[in-house]
Amino acid sequence: MGLRLKFNLVLVVVFLAGFAAAGVITRQLLQDNAREEVLRNARLMMDTALSVRAYTVEQIKPHLDKQLEEVFLPQTVPAYAATETLNNIQKKYRDYGYKEATLNPTNPRDRATDWEADLVQQFRQNAESKELVSERSGATGRILYIAKPIQISNAACLVCHSVPANAPASMIRIYGEANGFGWKHNEIVGAQVVTVPMEIPIRNADRAFKTFMISLAAVFAVVFIVLNLMLSWLIVRPIRKMSQSADRISTGDFDVPEFADGGKDEMSVLGSSFNRMRRSLEKAMQMIGD
Repeated sequence: MGLRLKFNLVLVVVFLAGFAAAGVITRQLLQDNAREEVLRNARLMMDTALSVRAYTVEQIKPHLDKQLEEVFLPQTVPAYAATETLNNIQKKYRDYGYKEATLNPTNPRDRATDWEADLVQQFRQNAESKELVSERSGATGRILYIAKPIQISNAACLVCHSVPANAPASMIRIYGEANGFGWKHNEIVGAQVVTVPMEIPIRNADRAFKTFMISLAAVFAVVFIVLNLMLSWLIVRPIRKMSQSADRISTGDFDVPEFADGGKDEMSVLGSSFNRMRRSLEKAMQMIGD
């Protein structure tokens, strides 16, 4: 096995090990960054919904309370205001979602699906939990969701949701008496759920990963070629010449030109040593001949 082959085998093995390690680490980092990006978007949507709810309670509802006795205005309901606002955003970002998923809602559109009902039950079983973050499969692929419990911490909410007799007649005329009642103070009745697709960030992460790995392979190919050229020019070529000269000298042919020994690197030192050995051997052969 030649020196060049040994060198290349070691270089390839080292590269493959580094390539695999870099691939695993880089892919994980890119996937984590993609998930963090999705999570930031989801938190932004959740904070937007919470801000809309707070704005509705503090600055909209107080000015319309008197009208509620005659006409029920769903715009004064924080959940309705937040849902409508996020629905407008969803018109542009269709795969994004927001829902005030409730087990027994006044508005049928807020009724929790099976998986949303499971989230509500988790909050009920663990009252200290204030947020759930996880992933699930959707029609468009992986979806990240954030859920927060909807808890009746404000007793004023029970005016509309305790029993039908206490609810505004204007609300009963719209939604009826069958749903949205029987709620209790401090009870967890639902969950705010934000869903954000992970397909695009994950796809971008995969594209960046492929680009990085291809670039890394291209860099290795260039380094491999350059190192082989340097190896051939600085080491293999001089050693081959010395080997050929040694073969000729071993047969008594001393008409071999000496090697340049002006440098200070290892090959120059080796050439100087070879020249001294050649001259010494030539003198020794002349002394024997005499």
